[in-house]
Amino acid sequence: MTTWVNPPGLPANPAFSQAVRIPANADLVFVGGQNGIDAGGSLAGPGLAEQTVAALANLDACLRAAGASLSDVVAWSVLLTSGTSPREGFAAFTKAWPAATRPPTITVAIVSGLAIPGALIEIAATAAVG
Repeated sequence: MTTWVNPPGLPANPAFSQAVRIPANADLVFVGGQNGIDAGGSLAGPGLAEQTVAALANLDACLRAAGASLSDVVAWSVLLTSGTSPREGFAAFTKAWPAATRPPTITVAIVSGLAIPGALIEIAATAAVG
């Protein structure tokens, strides 16, 4: 049984867990960083909100193709380019995130740039199924 861990003495936040323990019988799905691009490889828009929604849609497509879903995600890694507002991205992220889902762990890093020119965000995920 997957266990969400928030030890005493560490800040509690409804948006994320401090740790997640995965049982040995779970299948793990690792999704590499997804940018906010459309099927043709073009940016979904110039802003962080549009790119966040598209990156999550791309990530969701990868998860579904591997037999998982967004609700199976136990860890996020988010890269934001310098100068973007994390709040704008978080607002878009929470609209796309399933409301009943237990919050996974999250790592957010600010970087000087991403591989796709104009990309403002890249999201990777680890999901546990079963």
